[in-house]
Amino acid sequence: MVLSNKNKFIFLVNFSFILLFLYVNFGCNYSFTGASVPDHIKNIAIPPVQNRSGSGEPTLELFTDALIQKFIADNTLQVTEKVDADALLECTIVSINEAPATISGDENVPLIRLTINVKVSYKDLVKKKTIFEKNFSNYDDYDNSGDVLQVRIEAINNAMEKIYEDILLSVVSNW
Repeated sequence: MVLSNKNKFIFLVNFSFILLFLYVNFGCNYSFTGASVPDHIKNIAIPPVQNRSGSGEPTLELFTDALIQKFIADNTLQVTEKVDADALLECTIVSINEAPATISGDENVPLIRLTINVKVSYKDLVKKKTIFEKNFSNYDDYDNSGDVLQVRIEAINNAMEKIYEDILLSVVSNW
């Protein structure tokens, strides 16, 4: 049996749709909900974040509370004490670095880039295994003139906010 060009085209189109259907329904494990928290994990403990940066930065003391608030607002996992938790999220602020973001022609530094690095360990306490250990890093630039202390604090807060979001997404969406 010889197929005409028209019939070959129809056959290939139908065959392609069948393959696509099979792939989407049976070969693809992607979830459109974005959630990838294991079914048995319903709550998480977030102990106080350790600051090993050596910076003595008082603003970093807010890291734990702000991270907890992110998880509460997200509402994917309930935040609880470690004794009642299915999962544990341990964070350590490793470093705060500052470096010129830009240098002007007269060798002045109008912008400073402040970078915060945080080591995070996410553990499944039910199955007694580590889900991930990752380093998170983010930054914000601040103006090196005027009220430098205030804009530096804002830069720290902005960088930390980005890290909270990255941690949350990594835990609840496995990004």
